[in-house]
Amino acid sequence: MNDDYVAGDVNQVDDVTSDDFYDGDNTEVEAPTAVAALTYIAQALADAPEAVSVSLSEKSGKVVLSLALDGDDVGRVIGRRGRTAQAIRSLVAAAGARDGVTTSVDILD
Repeated sequence: MNDDYVAGDVNQVDDVTSDDFYDGDNTEVEAPTAVAALTYIAQALADAPEAVSVSLSEKSGKVVLSLALDGDDVGRVIGRRGRTAQAIRSLVAAAGARDGVTTSVDILD
């Protein structure tokens, strides 16, 4: 590693284990920055922002963020050829790295 490394630096990813964000009984998974980023982006894109909801779960060492939207907004969030969804996933991954977790975004229809 680099000598200039500082623990918690947003430009570096610390070594984390699933124990850092998962307490083992399937109830507590945390990624507040990733959730806030996904919620903000989805509400900005949606025609019905009040229908946007994000739920968390843990799967194979990843934090899975499930995005639920109004039926008419799903296509808008996915975008042509999935480009908008891919951009959202990239932004949420960066926010998740800030939380010290690996994220995955599922868009529910």
